[in-house]
Amino acid sequence: MSSPTLSARPVHLPPLPRRGERPDGLSAVPRRAMVVAILAAHVAAVYGLLQVRELREAAREVAPMFVDLIAPPAPPAPLPVPQPLQKRSPPMAPVIAAAPSPAPAAFIAPTPPPEPVLAAPAPVLAPPAPPAPPPAPKIIPASLVQYLEPPAPEYPRLSRRNAESGRVVVRVFIDTAGMPNSVQVSSSSGFMRLDDAALAAVQKARFKPYTENGQPTAGWTYVPINFELEK
Repeated sequence: MSSPTLSARPVHLPPLPRRGERPDGLSAVPRRAMVVAILAAHVAAVYGLLQVRELREAAREVAPMFVDLIAPPAPPAPLPVPQPLQKRSPPMAPVIAAAPSPAPAAFIAPTPPPEPVLAAPAPVLAPPAPPAPPPAPKIIPASLVQYLEPPAPEYPRLSRRNAESGRVVVRVFIDTAGMPNSVQVSSSSGFMRLDDAALAAVQKARFKPYTENGQPTAGWTYVPINFELEK
């Protein structure tokens, strides 16, 4: 059986477009406008389909699920080992050389003021000594008393009428002239009229001055005066 023989027929190809021409014969601007119109028609068709709820839910179910594989976190870096702190010595303060102080002026002690001349203290005069107390009056014994004019008492009439009697002892001070300077009742008779009569009698008496070692001496003595009624 013999194989069929293929006869070679000439194939007529369309002529190649010239340089700068498109096979569709459109220029660049109309072609771009047509592409934009086609894309807009597709977008409008898809949007219209998505407005149907059934189609929108079906598209949501068949939508591919994207899973992102997150790489596990890298292990934390080891904490740095703290280094012991080294104590730093404080910085040395700069030594500032002080300017040399001027030499102190020579100290001259002031001349001390002259010492005040103290006046000599006034002599302290001792108070005068009190005068010596007068010597105690001399007591002249009654036996040594001498009279120039003895006392002469008068008996009061009322005392006689009333029968008043008694003894009065009069204490009298006799001066150096023999005069009685002071008379006192030393012992009363008990009747005032008789005492007064005795004092008056001694006051009128005159005494001979009493002498000691030839010198007149004053002193006290006692003179008794008796008042007795006649029987």
